[in-house]
Amino acid sequence: MRFGPLLATALIVIGLAGCATRPDASDPEALAEYEANNDPLEPLNRGLYDVNNVIDAVVLRPAAVVYRAAVPPPVREGVRNALGNLRAPTILMNDILQGEMDRAGRTAARFLINSTLGIGGLVDVAAWQFGIPGHGEDFGQTLATWGVGEGPYLFIPVLGPSNFRDLTGAGVDAVASPWFWFGQGEVVEALRWVRAGMTVLDAREGVLDTLDTLYATSLDPYSTLRSAYRQRRQNEISNTGPVAPDAAGSTGFGVGLGVTLPPATTPQPSR
Repeated sequence: MRFGPLLATALIVIGLAGCATRPDASDPEALAEYEANNDPLEPLNRGLYDVNNVIDAVVLRPAAVVYRAAVPPPVREGVRNALGNLRAPTILMNDILQGEMDRAGRTAARFLINSTLGIGGLVDVAAWQFGIPGHGEDFGQTLATWGVGEGPYLFIPVLGPSNFRDLTGAGVDAVASPWFWFGQGEVVEALRWVRAGMTVLDAREGVLDTLDTLYATSLDPYSTLRSAYRQRRQNEISNTGPVAPDAAGSTGFGVGLGVTLPPATTPQPSR
């Protein structure tokens, strides 16, 4: 299966989900906090967050550190550009579905320019030479513009923060991508896994310093990451705030690049 890990994680989340107790209406402050966090699965999410921390400490962070040390910045930038260029058809689809035809035109222009003059997207000629910056879109954002609520917050190991709407959107994006249908055979399948692995590695390297600082200073990194994710998604849905590179932004998972983490918060007990 091309998306076995994603589907397996989704089944785990749905099958094991247990809800935190909703505060009584007689405690309006606690109830307001509960609703603002939108995290009724917090006990499960914190458990999955702990699982993620083990995976991150053993595999993801060490790999990102080695990648940063071994690969020069221009090469890493080229990899990020190429990964972003591969996402262009998905971004274009969602631009159109959201009725953002100007943005769709820019996305199409970037894909054509960078795929040719940019040597398969390794060089962002569209931004550097033609002044056409990139942006990200995904089906989770499209659903949001159509009025679909985000649903409960989720934390998925390796992938990071998400929610039910964005998890669904990621599945639609994966299947709708032309690369999902392009070619068959072991070589093509291997290339898909290489792309997936490089996307995770690139994203983890991109937030290496940010997360190191977070874990060293935040009293409750879980809550801080949750706030950062929701801030990032709101910025992306409204097309405001910092713009992350095409590869690292707008995938429906993770904190993303270009996002300022909220101040450290005091840990709150699960309800």
